[in-house]
Amino acid sequence: MNGHIAVRPGKRKALPETEQGRVLGLIEKAKAQIRARVEHPFRVIKRQFGFCRTRYRGLRKDAAQLITLFALANLFQARRRLMLAGPMCP
Repeated sequence: MNGHIAVRPGKRKALPETEQGRVLGLIEKAKAQIRARVEHPFRVIKRQFGFCRTRYRGLRKDAAQLITLFALANLFQARRRLMLAGPMCP
């Protein structure tokens, strides 16, 4: 187990049934949860908005497009909560 990348679930199950193995398993589970949380917005941008390839149009334009896509991804992930909240103005 080298580095900060979480090991695969099969390797996590193969850890020894000792106290050290349980601690390593919990550490790896925490890493996997963090990674899943971080990777989800990238999945939304790629699959929902079709942004799979980079277009080289200039640093400012690319940065502006990525900022917009991440803002839209945040709205996309919060859409259920926003719909339940209802209209802001009567």
